[in-house]
Amino acid sequence: MPRIRQADVDEVKSRTNIADIVGERVALKSAGVGSLKGLCPFHDEKSPSFHVRPQVGYYHCFGCGESGDVYSFLREMDHVSFTEAVERLAGRIGYTLHYEDGGAAPETSGRSRLYAANTAAAEFFRAQLLSADAEAGRRFLGERGFDAGAAAHFGVGFAPRGWDGMLKALTAQGFTREELSTAGLVSTGQRGVYDRFRGRLVWPIRDVSGQTIGFGARKLFDDDQGPKYLNTPETPIYKKAQVLYGLDLAKRDISRGDPRRVVVVEGYTDVMACHLAGLTTAVATCGTAFGAEHIKVLRRVMGDDNASGEVVFTFDGDEAGQKAALRAFTEDDRFNAQTFVAVAPDSLDPCDLRLQRGDAAVRGLMDAKVPMFEFAIDRKLAGFDLATVEGRVGALRAAAPIVAEIRDRLLRPGYERVLARRLGMDPTEVHTEVERSARGASQAAPSRREAVTSGAGEGAASAMAPVTLASLPRSADVAVERDALMGALQYGHQIDQTLLSRALGAPLRTPALDAVREAVAAAADRTRAGWATDAVNSVREPYRSLAGELLMMPFPARNEEGAVASTTDLARRLIMRQLESEKQELLGAVQRVPADSDGGRALRMRLRDIDIERQRFVES
Repeated sequence: MPRIRQADVDEVKSRTNIADIVGERVALKSAGVGSLKGLCPFHDEKSPSFHVRPQVGYYHCFGCGESGDVYSFLREMDHVSFTEAVERLAGRIGYTLHYEDGGAAPETSGRSRLYAANTAAAEFFRAQLLSADAEAGRRFLGERGFDAGAAAHFGVGFAPRGWDGMLKALTAQGFTREELSTAGLVSTGQRGVYDRFRGRLVWPIRDVSGQTIGFGARKLFDDDQGPKYLNTPETPIYKKAQVLYGLDLAKRDISRGDPRRVVVVEGYTDVMACHLAGLTTAVATCGTAFGAEHIKVLRRVMGDDNASGEVVFTFDGDEAGQKAALRAFTEDDRFNAQTFVAVAPDSLDPCDLRLQRGDAAVRGLMDAKVPMFEFAIDRKLAGFDLATVEGRVGALRAAAPIVAEIRDRLLRPGYERVLARRLGMDPTEVHTEVERSARGASQAAPSRREAVTSGAGEGAASAMAPVTLASLPRSADVAVERDALMGALQYGHQIDQTLLSRALGAPLRTPALDAVREAVAAAADRTRAGWATDAVNSVREPYRSLAGELLMMPFPARNEEGAVASTTDLARRLIMRQLESEKQELLGAVQRVPADSDGGRALRMRLRDIDIERQRFVES
């Protein structure tokens, strides 16, 4: 594949705000001057250690060590090539790329073609919804309270009943059958290649950034022998366990809400009904149960680092709906946010509730929600005859492990009392059984830390561990060198370059920090956009992670003006320290040579020059 011109690569990166790209997947909040933070998208964590510095176009996680620029972020998150990452960002800002052979940027890369094919299919389906053949689809939407505006907002379309209508339309646009097959848009049978979706109402499924990656299709005709709902199969860009329908529309309101609330429903029409009724943070799974991967996705979008948020499950009140809610409750990686279950009157789903009782009734679900723990307890108790002693004891033994799972030490006693009231038993007996369950659970399974450390092989143990800020010695010299490098990486483009070059010209006393200094000093142009990330990437191992931390750590200043002034002062301090060190060496050397020799006179001249230079720095 032709190489994109480096000038274009640099230009696209300079025009792209990395916070916008990361912010589509991670809820970011201020973390000091010029820094943002959120939950890391590369590993599961309970408190945010992932930092983004838009000014330098860099991210770094202080938890797992992942770091890089906007291109590496897209490559890691979406598993695209470097070329695809550049192409995607260029398309986003409307920039025309050029290749080294002089041609315009071609759309030939694999994953980009899959995104393009799904986008083209979505446009095809939307157009077909206006056709005469789509009357059944329009009627289906109308009967459920959705007009043309609602269909357009959610991109709802119609797949024609014919064998290969979409196939012909997309191949005419230049897509190959192989590309359409890989995208999950066509299938192959005895009669050859044919449309996967035929005679169905179609919803585009988009990732969190808004790109169409697949479809969900509902059958409309009695002669359709397929399932009621048919989804895109697993493809290189569509992983149903990681996708939530409606998240692209809901993410903004989720991250800005007070409290931050996610409403989890069961189907596409339920999402539509909730959004149209005013619950604009509703999402749904796509042909699979709500699981751990969905939790991770939502936690990052919510910024789920404390218990102030809410996750409300509006599953149906039937057996299947209750089991779905309990599966979410029992996941190992749970929300920090408070979790609730809201079951509508008469077990109506949000779509039917809106039809029968209006938008206000849908919004009222939030007033009828009950805590997930309470729901789970009641679900357990429902299987026992609480009128008998044996039934109450059995129910206690079944429900105690649920209460024992409550991590909040302030909540657990309250739910012990709830359980005691439900059973009509002494709270002390309930507490004893809960504590026994908690001890049994802790003894049965190793902690997460034990599981990680016990799984480390000899190769991992023998590998050179990266040097981090936490591993540096604690002394005044180290603090000055650390802060000076931090300022140089973050604000070096805003201070006098002659001064900075002089400050970085001599080795530092801390070997790890000196390895970073070498890379910063070697930077050819510290005023160029992206220079700091290039410098960090050029630091030799095992010090590269340390460099990333220095680039991302919140600088100790109230504002950018103060940070620039502090960086300038730190550069001066390094120079003064260098001059003082040189002076002490010269004073020792003067004692070892005759005063009237050429060497002695040269040493005294240099000492005089040092004193003059030091005085100039003091006065300035």
